[in-house]
Amino acid sequence: MTSYLLAGGGTAGHVNPLLAVADMLRDRRDGDVLVLGTKEGLEARLVPERGYELLIVDKVPFPRRPDGAAVVFPARFQRAVSQVRRHIRSRGVDVVVGFGGYASAPAYVAARRERVPFVVHEANARPGLANVLGARTAAAVGVAFEGTPLKRGEVVGMPLRREIVDLDRQATRAEAAAHFGLDADRPVLLVFGGSLGALRLNEAIAGSWADVLATGWQLLHATGERSDLVDPQVPGYTMLRYIDRMDLAFALADLIVSRSGSATVSEVSALGIPALYVPYAVGNGEQRLNAASAVDAGAAVLLDDATFDGDAVREKIIPLLGDLSRIDAMAAAAERIGSRTGTEDLIALIDRALAEK
Repeated sequence: MTSYLLAGGGTAGHVNPLLAVADMLRDRRDGDVLVLGTKEGLEARLVPERGYELLIVDKVPFPRRPDGAAVVFPARFQRAVSQVRRHIRSRGVDVVVGFGGYASAPAYVAARRERVPFVVHEANARPGLANVLGARTAAAVGVAFEGTPLKRGEVVGMPLRREIVDLDRQATRAEAAAHFGLDADRPVLLVFGGSLGALRLNEAIAGSWADVLATGWQLLHATGERSDLVDPQVPGYTMLRYIDRMDLAFALADLIVSRSGSATVSEVSALGIPALYVPYAVGNGEQRLNAASAVDAGAAVLLDDATFDGDAVREKIIPLLGDLSRIDAMAAAAERIGSRTGTEDLIALIDRALAEK
């Protein structure tokens, strides 16, 4: 029996692909699946809820400036590495798989010191520091996007949620329309900005929803739980704070306007849905890079966050809603570049690392 230790967490971008891999490994019934994470990250709730044991490691952020945290970092990091080494020994871990985040860096170092092979998966087109360092000595490195600058990176795609992998959009469209109170026979523009929403997207739609409806399209708009945007309560426009059935939302969407987080781009492309991405302007620019392959393939269009408003919707999006041939071409391009086999392809790397052990 093989003992797998999956390390990662902090955000949904790390936890969701980790859980997709964990689920498929568990379904194979050939070993034990353990998860390494921190007490503070999203994994502290989601991992136990999914039925996995969470082994704890201290959260030790990399220092970004020469301050007090930098002085104590070496000792704190070595303590975290020691914690992981004890987990590896006590649980007889055969292979470590890291998905980035605070748990991954000490997991990579601990695995190397314990002479246990480890595999790195990077979800973003611009890799995080933990994975950059881990990739140098990893047994294998999987990346979600072509061109990700990681040593020996192999494109495996994104491990996706089972409800996305198994989704038959055409067969589910009627159910989805009924769920959201929309007409299955009319096209739908889906707008969302993540679990917390996106103020820029919300304000742009608030200033242009009537123009969208005037084209004959319908709107399904997730504003985010913190939004105070007022629902106009008009036919053809369904506004929700949060969509708990994104599979149904994707089944109904004929075109999407959203941020371009790695999971969003991977899921949308895998389902063959054309998209207009408005990359989040804060951070290191990874959202623009995440969307690059879809844009280059003709499956998506990039819109600038700084100028995205009601006028931009009227100038850039409204004409596209009337060009169904272009939307069909974008959908076909998305189907060509999208992949629903990211989980299987990453597990193939893990199996290879074990075979070469």
